[in-house]
Amino acid sequence: MTMWIIILWVSMAIVAAAIAYVSSRVALMLPTDWLGQWGFMKRVLICLGAVLLAGGLISACLDVVNAMVCVLYLALIWGATDFVFYLLNKAFDISVAYPYIGMVAIGLTLAALSVGWYLNHQAWVTHYTLITDKEVPPLKIAMFADVHLGTTFHADGFAKRLKKLQAQKPDIVFVVGDYVDDNTRREDMVKGTQALGQLKTKYGVYFVMGNHDKGYFHSAQRGFTKQDLIDTLEKAGVIVLQDEKVLVDDAFYIIGRQDASVQQEGRGHRLSMDDLTQDLDKNKYSIVLDHQPADFENQQGRADLVLSGHTHGGQLFPFNWVGRWIGANDSIYGHTRRKNTDFIVTSGLSSWAIQFKTGTKSEFVVIDILPAAQK
Repeated sequence: MTMWIIILWVSMAIVAAAIAYVSSRVALMLPTDWLGQWGFMKRVLICLGAVLLAGGLISACLDVVNAMVCVLYLALIWGATDFVFYLLNKAFDISVAYPYIGMVAIGLTLAALSVGWYLNHQAWVTHYTLITDKEVPPLKIAMFADVHLGTTFHADGFAKRLKKLQAQKPDIVFVVGDYVDDNTRREDMVKGTQALGQLKTKYGVYFVMGNHDKGYFHSAQRGFTKQDLIDTLEKAGVIVLQDEKVLVDDAFYIIGRQDASVQQEGRGHRLSMDDLTQDLDKNKYSIVLDHQPADFENQQGRADLVLSGHTHGGQLFPFNWVGRWIGANDSIYGHTRRKNTDFIVTSGLSSWAIQFKTGTKSEFVVIDILPAAQK
């Protein structure tokens, strides 16, 4: 909890600095004969009011979080634009009137956020092919995570995306956490789960919990409990695994882990990888579903494939690089291999609150597992 309080205060300080910077830049755009008698600082205060009004309008259309994202992006891009034109002036003696510099910055910001909106609200299919020496039949896996149902799209939008997944003709489907959110409506959860249960596969649909699936607030806020979610999924034919393992078709194992948040937040306990794998047949292929990519050290060498989400692929550039630098997770996005274990982290099908993806895109993941003999 202390960490989240610190993050909140740091974020507020950064946004406040961004608002102040943007206000000062807007003031520079005004012709000198406009409010010139007020002096620069008074003009900045007037522009501050205009920036806050614009932020309020964005909040009304989207929400406060996305308004903050818009302001941060405008400040970052405006700062970068100022720097580029400063270098052009120093290197080539190119002088551009500041109102034009400001218009370039605003235009670039609108373009970046428009692309980010598109990348978040569409769904791409990302393919991987993995080769194994183990005796497993060719297997096509479809995997997705971080639906956060009701944020980017509701149940009908989810159903349309599932049609795109179904077109891949997967043998099995994995839902790797954060299917719902605290703001997900019960009717969305029920209707979306009905669509999920209608997927046609050879081996079925498997589900593990993410940190948001459990809910952070009272269940009355979204109208259903964690157990209601589990019951609805199972009624639709979806197999929910909570620190459980199953042997499928006597060919491969699926190991579904409790989310790491049960320990991080003191909500309970989850089994270790040793506990989950100690009695497995090591000659059979094993797949771990673990929402957070934060236990690679204990998973490597103990499973053949580990699938995760949670990170949203870093969500926003350049903040996605910050996550890599500080090592918040073992991986932010994509495929890595450690000690004969393949790790794949998806950017997710949606996002928690932010309506833009500028450092990644929304996706399904399709993985072809092929025995070495058929390579």
